Amino acid sequence: MLRSSLAALAASVACLTMPAKAEDLTLQRVFASPDLAGEQPRALKLSPDGRLLTSLRPRAEEKDRFDLWAMDTATGQWRMLVDSKKVGTGAELSEAEKMQRERARIGGQRGIVAYQWSSDGKSILVPLDGDLYLATLDGNVKRLTNTPGGELNPLVSPPGNLLSFVRDQNLYVSDLSGGEARKITPDGAGTVHWGEAEFVAQEEMDRTTGYWWSPDERYVAVERFDEAPVGTVVRAAIGADGTRVFEQRYPAAGTPNVLVDLYVIRPDGSGSVKVDLGKDRDIYLARVKWAPDGKTLYVQRQNREQTVLDVLKVDPATGAASVLFTEKSGPKSWVNLSNVFVPMKDGSIVWWSERDGHGHLYRFKAGKWTQLTKGAWDVAGVNGVDEAGGKLYFNGNKDGVLERHVYALDLRTLATTRLTEPGWWNTATADDAATRFIVQRSNPTQPTQVYLADQTGRRLSWISENTVKPGHPYHPYLASHVETKFGTLKASDGETLYWEMLTPRLEPGKRYPVFFEHYGGPHSQTVSRNWGPPLHQYLVDKGYIVFMIDNRGSANRGKAFEDAIWHAMGGIEVRDQLDGANYLKTLDFVDPKRIATYGWSYGGYMTLKMLEANPGVYAAGISGAPVTKWELYDTHYTERYMGADPKGRDKAAYAKAAAIEDGPKIRDPLMLIHGMADDNVVLDNSTAFAARMQATNTPFEMMFYPGKTHSAGRDIHVWTTILDFLDRTVGPGPK
Repeated sequence: MLRSSLAALAASVACLTMPAKAEDLTLQRVFASPDLAGEQPRALKLSPDGRLLTSLRPRAEEKDRFDLWAMDTATGQWRMLVDSKKVGTGAELSEAEKMQRERARIGGQRGIVAYQWSSDGKSILVPLDGDLYLATLDGNVKRLTNTPGGELNPLVSPPGNLLSFVRDQNLYVSDLSGGEARKITPDGAGTVHWGEAEFVAQEEMDRTTGYWWSPDERYVAVERFDEAPVGTVVRAAIGADGTRVFEQRYPAAGTPNVLVDLYVIRPDGSGSVKVDLGKDRDIYLARVKWAPDGKTLYVQRQNREQTVLDVLKVDPATGAASVLFTEKSGPKSWVNLSNVFVPMKDGSIVWWSERDGHGHLYRFKAGKWTQLTKGAWDVAGVNGVDEAGGKLYFNGNKDGVLERHVYALDLRTLATTRLTEPGWWNTATADDAATRFIVQRSNPTQPTQVYLADQTGRRLSWISENTVKPGHPYHPYLASHVETKFGTLKASDGETLYWEMLTPRLEPGKRYPVFFEHYGGPHSQTVSRNWGPPLHQYLVDKGYIVFMIDNRGSANRGKAFEDAIWHAMGGIEVRDQLDGANYLKTLDFVDPKRIATYGWSYGGYMTLKMLEANPGVYAAGISGAPVTKWELYDTHYTERYMGADPKGRDKAAYAKAAAIEDGPKIRDPLMLIHGMADDNVVLDNSTAFAARMQATNTPFEMMFYPGKTHSAGRDIHVWTTILDFLDRTVGPGPK
């Protein structure tokens, strides 16, 4: 996928201990270790008995390497459970695991990136360097596998007796206590894969696995997909020491997808039955979930056009399926997927839908619907359910677009109570009974904090207070930290757009250049009250204003706001960004001739479209890893917005949305950047654009990165290149 009030801000600043002297950031420090944001624990989980809280924590000297740590919830004391350097072998990951990590945007991380508690709370499954380990709470670590190919998607079954994983495109199962793993799927090889999620499921559907254990361990539902119909893209991973050529199956818009089937199999490989997914083979397997009693398998089936989402009720013994209910899009729209599907003990299901124009929660019972939340705001997800107490907990923006909070919903009265403090961006996870919550929060003056809370939102203890005080990595730079300002403007057609801005300490009568950053694509919100990247503070220290605005098509503003890009990518978003640029030019401290625009991925595409549509408005543009022709991007993402027939009925829309043909209209300085091993937005996008510019003798600059993937923008050399380009074309500091 292309990923507070002033009073509250002042209060946050007041609680920080300022250093005696301001110190400006350097680009080298922005990318160095330790992370300037301080403690950033990941994958926080409570043990089944609640006595321990575990997380992945980066090493101080190597911020991209993670170890497994545990905190005693009674004492608050931390200890390392698994040291990734001592336990790991340092072996190179398989290409399949590398690509899975790239899909999860953790391709640059090392050490332990995931783990799973056993159900009895006595051990933890730890994948590391391509193999599997079992860690016990006394600090011992047992190696479970030792194979050259590596294991993918490892899981401990819900009762905790069995270990499963994917190896060589088949699903294997073994006893967790030991013993040889047995292959339970028959024909994974070549283009056939079992137990994995296909490319578009990982990249676009937020589905990272291809198998699901039943709660009682009697069955495992397993996806089988065949890539044979999918077209092959020859991808040259050009590196400094040579080139490796991959024939990657890439389902470009308008071309065939994988063929997907779903089976229910017993753990020993017997009793395999095929689930009836319907006569139409050209579908997406969107979600799979077992009922709590293990007697029913629920499957979400999405049509190729993504206008219909059926929820199937499946008998695991026979594979027979019936449609439980269906979600349909409105005209000129699509159905967004969600991870909210909560089977309740009374047989009802809690479901997320945008059917009233905003993302809200509904309850389906005995064929009837009850709307649980409503209003001109959006629910982002469900944190947990306390059925005995009649409470459901969710994340949403009921208190304003720029903030996200945790709320308690009374399932009897439907009253909603906010549990988190105003002025913050919050996320949360709960234990199984929703009695305790791990809350993560940040705001523009405080990097991410983590605390343990009860059902009322009361903080029980800090997990990571992460206060910016002496000793914190960011503390030396705190005195030069500038406040993020927020505001709104009216687009040319009257729509309200939210913006954020960071400015240097302004000198009267001086005008400053602008680093105008954008993403602009769907399923993303860039303007929010959370901790921003230190890179923005570095740019401010150099004398740039940093400005961002969320255009139509972006997330969390309701369906109509997002639907504006239907069959029209590169249109309304470009006009909304232009309104942002025109607003900037009304400010007496902005140099109207020195507004540079930057974006990566969809943002890189936006840079090209903005320069093409409005020559002379922007002083320069940086386009990172852009899509330049939507026929080159994948099916599930592209067709959702642009249509499934780029050569037929949707041909005109695709042609208008493309960025290649109008490239020669660009008259402003342009820097084009792309990773040469990018398997998401393939390099062909940039080479096709470059060829068009060269054929028409249109000047531009270009920097391609050998061996770098879609995450190339996190490299210090990329930003050295960008800043050198800006210094030459725009110039930092006031004039």
